[in-house]
Amino acid sequence: MAEIMFYHLEHKPWEQVLPAQLSKALERGWRCVVQIGSEERVEEVSELLWKNETDIFLTHGTKADGMAERQPIWLTAETDNPNNATVRFFIEGAVVGDVSGLTRAAILFDGRDETAVSAARADWKRLKAEGYEIFYWQQDENYRWQNKSKAGD
Repeated sequence: MAEIMFYHLEHKPWEQVLPAQLSKALERGWRCVVQIGSEERVEEVSELLWKNETDIFLTHGTKADGMAERQPIWLTAETDNPNNATVRFFIEGAVVGDVSGLTRAAILFDGRDETAVSAARADWKRLKAEGYEIFYWQQDENYRWQNKSKAGD
């Protein structure tokens, strides 16, 4: 059963967090899907990953690129998984759907956006009720991740 990771972004936006997370996932040999909240943003996210400020090379593709089976990272606004990813990242309000069959699901949400916080709370409750193990990570003032999960939560 998938581990569910909630990342409460308070000091850095997902644009600065996601490249490092994707890099770590690839180092572990995981294939990834990044689900984006709208189709219009897929190409912009693709450009951001090519030009990320951490200079991490993140080979990825989109529907426009094709050859999904060859892509270690796939960007989409849909629920598809054409590269057989085991890790799925949800950004920019992407609807968290079925996570069965994944090793990990990472939900990145902006802690300054009340709509995003409310959606994350609803996802937390639903996924917890479905029996998933859930972890809550929050950025501290030094941009380090602190595990704020409570035993039994």
